Amino acid sequence: MERKRFVKSLVLVTLAPSLFIAACRNEKKAAASQNYTCPMHPQIIKDVPGSCPICGMDLVPVSSGSDKNELILMNSQIQLANITTMQIAQSNFGTSKVLNARLVTNPELSEVISSRYAGRIERLFVKETGRQVSKGQALFQIYSEELQTLQQDYLLQVKQVAAFPNEKIYVTLGEAAKSKLRLFGYSNPQIENLVRSNKISPFVTVNATASGIVNEVSVSEGQYVSEGSPIIRLENFNQLWVEADVYPGEASSIKVGTPVKVSVYGFPELEQTVEINFISPQIDPSSQILKVRGPIQSQGKLQSGMQATVLLNTAKINNAVALPLNAVIRDGKGAHVWIKTGKNTFAPKMVTTGQEDENQIVIISGLENVKEVVVSGAYLLSSEFILKKGSDAMTKHNMSKM
Repeated sequence: MERKRFVKSLVLVTLAPSLFIAACRNEKKAAASQNYTCPMHPQIIKDVPGSCPICGMDLVPVSSGSDKNELILMNSQIQLANITTMQIAQSNFGTSKVLNARLVTNPELSEVISSRYAGRIERLFVKETGRQVSKGQALFQIYSEELQTLQQDYLLQVKQVAAFPNEKIYVTLGEAAKSKLRLFGYSNPQIENLVRSNKISPFVTVNATASGIVNEVSVSEGQYVSEGSPIIRLENFNQLWVEADVYPGEASSIKVGTPVKVSVYGFPELEQTVEINFISPQIDPSSQILKVRGPIQSQGKLQSGMQATVLLNTAKINNAVALPLNAVIRDGKGAHVWIKTGKNTFAPKMVTTGQEDENQIVIISGLENVKEVVVSGAYLLSSEFILKKGSDAMTKHNMSKM
């Protein structure tokens, strides 16, 4: 009996140092596997205590937790982080691009009032730009000796016709003289008044031939002008042009007749769909862009010079899986999302992305057999994962297979 006790004591004495050494090794191994992170910057992970190189806070230990690449949160944590999910579904997806644009006057609707005869501008009834002018409104009065001669010739022919009503030659000459007055801007009421008063005058009042906004006044009172000299330029703002900038690489998605949505800054209620009716055949050498344009209705509010944006549809994908942009986290390792794997349980999933617009992004692969995806709070989940696990959420993923 005494011998058995002696043997047991000898075994314990012999094994004690080995157990102590193994325990120390395990303790050292556990200590070596301990990671530390910054509460404010969870991307900072070190294997020794210290301070955060960004904010200077003391690093805190993180638990490695389970080896499973999942997060389990409480209901309060989910509500506080505003974590919401959506069911995976296929839908039609269209990508678009925003083009810088501006409103310019439509020269096809511009009207230039010019002098039809040489003379002196006696009076200007419209002297400043920006004024609204109606059709038939008096614009200026001009003194012209040539016009006085035409008036005198017409009155002579009228008298000849009255004296010899059966002579066709006088009727023909009278019509010719009347046509000359019309060519020089005389209206029918002015011609009738000339005949009625039987008085010639070297002054004639020129009226607007169209309605519009005075864009330019090229003369001043007392100035002599020649035949054909421009006097006043009128712009019609009822219809304008929207002119957009397009880079050469984007030009292939635009054709004459392509519909685009136009929004003018300050007038969101006037958003319109416009068809492109012109594509510049030449690149601007200074800016390396092409100009495209289309007509836009001003509805009495829009003016030339206003800034606008043009929304150009660049692609359309049928039966696509599209997620909000905030649902996808992109870094140097690629792109991943957080999926819901159970009640209050979430896991990261590597995905391959495709086309995107200002709101959504297409997922090409990676969500097969996935039913629910986190659409808000994904970044907070990644930060929580680092704090709990001590490593990045995508560390265990094989990037080469994606």
